Amino acid sequence: MGCLIVLEKTETGFSAYSPDVPGCVATGRTEAETEARMKEAIEFHIDDLKREGLAVPPPCAKSAYVDIAA
Repeated sequence: MGCLIVLEKTETGFSAYSPDVPGCVATGRTEAETEARMKEAIEFHIDDLKREGLAVPPPCAKSAYVDIAA
């Protein structure tokens, strides 16, 4: 299952969130570290949903770049 995450540069490293998993966030010093932490956070969240007997919503977010005049 693929899950879109958004990585953003911060003053001290990077942060990440997923539009498909509200409230699930991660931070790190590098993009790779942040991505790995976000993956762990999403997996933890999904495991918790399953443990509670709740449905795991399918990913629905998409991303696209648009060209703009600068």
